Amino acid sequence: MILALVVSSLPMGAQEKPDTPETTSSTTPVGASACCSDTGRSVSLSQLPKNILDDQKEIWLFPTKLAKGKHIWPTLAVVGITGGFVASDPYSTPPFRNTTSFSGFNRVLSSTTTGAFIAAVPAAMYGIGWIRKDSYAQETALLAGEAFADGFLIDLPLKAITGRREPLSYTGSGPYSDSFFNGTHNPVHSGGFYSVHAMGAMAVASVIARRYRSHRWVPFVAYGLAGAISFSRITRSDHFPADVFLGGAMGFVIARYAVLPQRE
Repeated sequence: MILALVVSSLPMGAQEKPDTPETTSSTTPVGASACCSDTGRSVSLSQLPKNILDDQKEIWLFPTKLAKGKHIWPTLAVVGITGGFVASDPYSTPPFRNTTSFSGFNRVLSSTTTGAFIAAVPAAMYGIGWIRKDSYAQETALLAGEAFADGFLIDLPLKAITGRREPLSYTGSGPYSDSFFNGTHNPVHSGGFYSVHAMGAMAVASVIARRYRSHRWVPFVAYGLAGAISFSRITRSDHFPADVFLGGAMGFVIARYAVLPQRE
């Protein structure tokens, strides 16, 4: 399924027209420090660490933009919806915790399977792009990896600070209202605030959907798969709905506005 999705999109992706007329990514030699048309900056394996550091600086300095009155309403919307989900924990979690209706769905979309899938899509895209000498596909894969790395680095301190328990650690009907600061503060443990699976799935999907947006089916497939992976985190009781919503929101925002900012 991974290879079918990636291979079917690459021939079309190689003909994707850049937004800036003076550069054509698909004609840039593989291995060169190509200037990706969607980002206006160098995208290559050697540049990846520097790009991630640049992204982190921009992300962590985001509060300074809020202080200047920028991006107030979108931020309030994300914070407000997340807060609403947190308040609904005692009511929204038990229906998933106390049912076996999603057992088949959960077996297919296990933590290991979905994690491997999120990693395999950009990896396969990069490998096939390298074989076909398609620099646009390789850049897309690197940007997807960059977006995931950015979200993961933000998630580590957030999980360590909040120490949120998994719904799975409760029995029956909860209470589920004492999850914050009541679990492990190990940032690489399962569960926690926010969901890395939801963030990673949405980050990769957002990069691919944006880069191949001229092919109308790509965003539907990309976001559909990301939505299924995110929902599985709730049905498996690995995360509360708030964790999944915030993770997905972070993945989208980081991919769209930090990794693929308005430099087109």
